[in-house]
Amino acid sequence: MTGIKTPRSAAIANAVDSGDELAPERIIECQFARARQHLSTLDSGLLEVLLQPRRTITVNIPVELDDGQIRNFVGYRVLHNRLLGPGKGGIRFHPEVSLSEVTALAALMTWKCALLRIPFGGAKGGIACTPKQLSQRELRRITRRFVSELGDNIGPYTDIPAPDLYTDSQTMAWIYDTYDALHPGENNLPVVTGKPIAIGGSEGRSEATGRGCVLAAERLLGLGAVPGLDSVDGARVAIQGYGEVGRVAARLLHERGARIIAISDSRGGVLVSNGDSIDLDALNRHKADNGTVVGLAESRTITNEDLLGLDCDLLIPAALGGQIHAGNAQAVKAPVVIEGANRPVTPEADDVLAARGILVLPDILANAGGVTVSYYEWVQNIEHHSWPLEDINGRLRARINNATDRVVARWRGFASDRDNGQRCTDLRTAALVEALERLTSVLEQRGVWP
Repeated sequence: MTGIKTPRSAAIANAVDSGDELAPERIIECQFARARQHLSTLDSGLLEVLLQPRRTITVNIPVELDDGQIRNFVGYRVLHNRLLGPGKGGIRFHPEVSLSEVTALAALMTWKCALLRIPFGGAKGGIACTPKQLSQRELRRITRRFVSELGDNIGPYTDIPAPDLYTDSQTMAWIYDTYDALHPGENNLPVVTGKPIAIGGSEGRSEATGRGCVLAAERLLGLGAVPGLDSVDGARVAIQGYGEVGRVAARLLHERGARIIAISDSRGGVLVSNGDSIDLDALNRHKADNGTVVGLAESRTITNEDLLGLDCDLLIPAALGGQIHAGNAQAVKAPVVIEGANRPVTPEADDVLAARGILVLPDILANAGGVTVSYYEWVQNIEHHSWPLEDINGRLRARINNATDRVVARWRGFASDRDNGQRCTDLRTAALVEALERLTSVLEQRGVWP
């Protein structure tokens, strides 16, 4: 099917024209406005409730650094929605973390959980810092003080953090230990997911986001959504970002017969020079030795911008948000973009790509593997039980496949709207309509208290 760029409604025009194209909350509002066009029979007041965060928290975190200096860091935690269950969302450490960004990501988590039919609401957190310039001891102090400042605003049945950008299982262990010290005598393991396996973490959690990304791509192609491309076997793949998501996606795609032609990290990228596939073992050794993928033998150095415009079959932006925008969307050549990161494609870029027949598998589906296996970890912690890896991966595949089937069916059901040229009919809008319909149904059944 070929996407068609459709005229913007007044609501969409207002959302799009209200500020910087890359502003996180503006992007969320625009995506929401596009989905609302397909939800005209639902109460507008209920829909507005689903856009606004339930609670936002800003805390100051004074920490003594290793050299004895006192430095203040700013942290945020946003609980967007609890209609389906406790808040769920990662904590990221990055110098550009802001309340606006965290609020937008919390909304994405609400929609992601609703789409995957996971009994969580959306939340997100972050601390504005530069992890690469901080020692492990300093990061530990920052994390513990942040958790203590949040107090009972997080909890196993209230709001459950998880790893995100520049945080990992070690960070989650510090969160658990701090919370457990402040709440003695309780089963506090479910307060955070993504923990080390030795203290209640789940098998498969560390690679779940990358695995989910690959599973969603496989299902999309298997459903015949992309003419001439029905499998990842033999597909040429370019991946922007070689963190946890990009690294796992590259390995799994390679195991399935895909050719990884280009990979990048924050310092730049490499393009295979022999036309075959990057040697991932050699790449991992090179990155471990040099701190970057740049300079890999038998490859050509390219920029992150170059990578986005490569002639390939699957393009996976798995780094930061706003990477594909109005200024470079025309350069994208891949017929399919798989959003491994959150918000890597702006609404303006969505329009350009759709007009050119390029499909975007949206973040709320493509990178939902992490929250799915986080849910499984939470359940295991509550039950004081553990599931084997093959069980977890099987459950993940079934849930990703089910969500992808529903999104593709909804997208194909937009056929008359495409013919009339009146509404946004991309996969992202289809996924959001699926999520928002479920949320409004639950809200109507529960009612608004009091």
